[in-house]
Amino acid sequence: MNNFIAAIDPTRESLAAYMQNFPANTPVVMLNLLRFREQAAYQAGDGQTVAITGREAYATYSRFVLPLLKGVGGQPIWAGAAQVALIAPAGETWDEIILARYPVREAFLQMVQSPEYRAIVFHRRAALADSRLIANVETHGFS
Repeated sequence: MNNFIAAIDPTRESLAAYMQNFPANTPVVMLNLLRFREQAAYQAGDGQTVAITGREAYATYSRFVLPLLKGVGGQPIWAGAAQVALIAPAGETWDEIILARYPVREAFLQMVQSPEYRAIVFHRRAALADSRLIANVETHGFS
């Protein structure tokens, strides 16, 4: 494994930096790097009584988050299983990669701050051992 601290949720500081530094009125492509727990880690009060894997918990989260993503004008672009890191710190591995597009930076915040999202995000937290979420500006071509 790597020497980085596991990160599951954005911090207030990272959200503030996103709003300050990401261009306004510009589509956002979010890169999600996901590492699943072998066993989902639901907390008391989550209402989850059946033992499931982290991947299964994330699939539950995905089913619930897709309508919320579409509701703010977003869309999934691509998802796939990570295979081999050719350039990465030694031991860094990811299980899945997801790309999602939001029409503007505020759409992402609108989704994650909604009561509907807050009601389902516990599935994501239970599912993941580590993650990265990187906001990107789409460019067209190589220069």
